[in-house]
Amino acid sequence: MVDKNRIKIFDTTLRDGEQSPGASLNEDEKIEIAKQLARLKVDVIEAGFPIASPGDFEAVKRIAREVKGPAIAGLARARKIDIERAYEAVKYSDRPRIHTFIATSPIHMERKLGLTPDQVIEQAVEAVKFAKSLCNDVEFSAEDAGRSDPEFLYKIFTEVIKAGATVINVPDTVGYTQPEEFGALIRGIRENVEGVENVDISVHCHNDLGLATANSLAGVLNGATQVECTINGIGERAGNASLEEIVMNLVTRKDYFQKEIGIDTTQLYPASRLVSRLTGFVVQPNKAIVGANAFAHEAGIHQDGVIKDKRTYEIMTPESVGFPGTKLVLGKHSGRHALYERLKELGYDLTNEQLNLIFSRFKELADKKKEVLVEDLEAILTEEILPKVPEKYSLEYFQVVTGSTTIPVATLEIAEENGLLRDASIGNGPVDAVFKAIERVTGIKARLTNYVIKAITGSKDAQGEVSLELEIEGKSYSGKGVSTDIIEASAKAYINALNRYFVK
Repeated sequence: MVDKNRIKIFDTTLRDGEQSPGASLNEDEKIEIAKQLARLKVDVIEAGFPIASPGDFEAVKRIAREVKGPAIAGLARARKIDIERAYEAVKYSDRPRIHTFIATSPIHMERKLGLTPDQVIEQAVEAVKFAKSLCNDVEFSAEDAGRSDPEFLYKIFTEVIKAGATVINVPDTVGYTQPEEFGALIRGIRENVEGVENVDISVHCHNDLGLATANSLAGVLNGATQVECTINGIGERAGNASLEEIVMNLVTRKDYFQKEIGIDTTQLYPASRLVSRLTGFVVQPNKAIVGANAFAHEAGIHQDGVIKDKRTYEIMTPESVGFPGTKLVLGKHSGRHALYERLKELGYDLTNEQLNLIFSRFKELADKKKEVLVEDLEAILTEEILPKVPEKYSLEYFQVVTGSTTIPVATLEIAEENGLLRDASIGNGPVDAVFKAIERVTGIKARLTNYVIKAITGSKDAQGEVSLELEIEGKSYSGKGVSTDIIEASAKAYINALNRYFVK
């Protein structure tokens, strides 16, 4: 029997989340995120889609070997070759899971699959039976369940449970349903599917209409025992249900939901920051739970209330989600001990060698600005400590001549394994000139499809962070660069994206 009071958290950041355009991660980055998810104590990590590419297969296999605690799942279509490939990757885990799926909505069955409903059931049952012969833990998903006929879902779920499925997943694949509708669908499945009391009912909601979290929670209220979600809600199109929102709803309103979870909520903010840094996807300031303004108060009435009692305007504490404090003001007169204590508050336990490296960079930055804030430290850590994209190219030197009556000219020097490359170019502006010079130096033709500048902090001496996307040979590659000089940050971001292009 399944514990109906325990909600399992199934994280699909590394599979569905990575399908966000421009969010491609290399193997080391996926391992780093998977280890953070284990610290977060998610129940299941969907590590990838092993048959999608050799790189995805190797990443899933490595996660299965190295990451302990959560179950490790691999996605597979309802095809023998997919299932075999998924099992070959996840079998190294102490808790392997095969997650197989097939579409069940009329439009998908007719227009995408070209199969009759009976053929879909037959293929689903065969897939689950084969997966069960390899792995004890088998999840079956009815893709586009939100637009499927409920009676057909009752039938296919009954048959796959008989075939050995341990989890049945109900995806609102295109974010179409409303909370009451989705809740009723889960309730109908709970009441009409044979053997459902012996399996987990899972929900997997997309955010096309902004209802992914609401629909997921409606599923929980109506009998779902597993929720599939991603860090920061990343995913295809408008994204997936946000893990941090699901978790903190269940925790903060336990009086309402009456459910237990196993998540260490203090790891939510560190997980959010890590995923944001490695994917290059900025978390909007007003994002619930983990946004920069989630615990900020500006209005005088609010400030007065919070000073008297934080509970007047805070329904959860920053500490409960791992949100960093600002107890130490860091500047050019701060010493190693102050820096060490702040980094410990942020959850970074560094070696002496790493601390020396960060302290040196910190001192350089402190000479350029009055106060080094949390976001500045995270930017330094991103560049110096966290897994890096292998550098085929690195920026050694640049110079830009520009002005209101001058044609912008950029000269630069880039290091690569065979030595230094030098060239120059003109452009429509200083940044355009730098990008064209990089293109001349490397010989790689790329189209800039997205370019975002933001200040990491709010002061006039803030570091600038550039996030961009390049299209090379029809594929998208994201890059990020940080500097107090926005042109240098732009050059670093462009080169970072080129380096991602070479990671196969």
